[in-house]
Amino acid sequence: MNFFLKTFSMGVLGLGLTVSSVVAEEWRFNNFLPETRPESAELERFIVDVNQALAGDATLKMYSGGSLGLPNTDTLRFLPKGAVEMSLMWANYLGRDAPALSSVVVQGTIGSIEEFEKAISTVREIYEEEFEEWGVSSVGYVAIPMLSVSVFCRDEPVRSIEALKSKKLRVWARDQVETFTGLGVAAQIIPQAEMYVALKSGVVDCALYPALYAHTVSLQEVAPYASFLYPMASGPYVIGVATDRWEKTENNIKLAIVNAAEDLWNRTNQYEDDFERELAARKSLVEVELLGVKISLRRIVIFLLGQLLKFGKHLQTKQAVMHLLIVNVF
Repeated sequence: MNFFLKTFSMGVLGLGLTVSSVVAEEWRFNNFLPETRPESAELERFIVDVNQALAGDATLKMYSGGSLGLPNTDTLRFLPKGAVEMSLMWANYLGRDAPALSSVVVQGTIGSIEEFEKAISTVREIYEEEFEEWGVSSVGYVAIPMLSVSVFCRDEPVRSIEALKSKKLRVWARDQVETFTGLGVAAQIIPQAEMYVALKSGVVDCALYPALYAHTVSLQEVAPYASFLYPMASGPYVIGVATDRWEKTENNIKLAIVNAAEDLWNRTNQYEDDFERELAARKSLVEVELLGVKISLRRIVIFLLGQLLKFGKHLQTKQAVMHLLIVNVF
């Protein structure tokens, strides 16, 4: 009896070890962009492509919008240490630890798509070499549109550098701090995830941000005044993996990631419609603001009519008020 129980127990234990050994390895992908950004949708498609190619051998799972609590400015610190298996990176956020990386494409120095397309392959080569120095392998890229940076302000429109000198300005890159400081403007780096609260609470008065993406962070709610500032070509987002991990990764996983990343780059490395999308975004922001004013006025009218209905003495007056309320509500 004891022999049977021991044999049975050993069999169950062996089965458990076998099952645990075939559980798919999960790679966590840290995406600091909000889920509402177009790039996040493209990254989600990248995740799907990789997982389909791996067919259960391993899985990628994306965590967007800083949900893992990993500051994007600390990527070169947490990624090589294995805090996550994979992370999106943007060189402009890494100027504190790697000034050379944040200066590869200086804000405002490239003003046309033609100039940018000539430079992009060299930019990728520089990124690959520099990230390797930090123990990070560049395994994929996501192209960023040719953007137009605007200055969004909370209290009043700002249309000159002179007017901006009296404001506290949010920026996202080291070279922006240096540029605006040289112009006499108080600029500080505030992460995208903290920008909304910083504007609402008055930590800053204005923020640099592309109008194209303003709606994805509800920027118009706290900074309704915007003025175009400069065109912005940017180096691409980089998908990074710790080099020591990448070197140990099985070839089938590497191949699935590299192939999906190539498709991702080909899909996003398109710039022909960027200006039209920018103009449409500006128009949409204006329409949202006008809608907000219309809704506010409508609420005031309804409130006043409600007061008339409550305190009006004549039946004819009340009937007229009821008619107006029906018109305004329905």
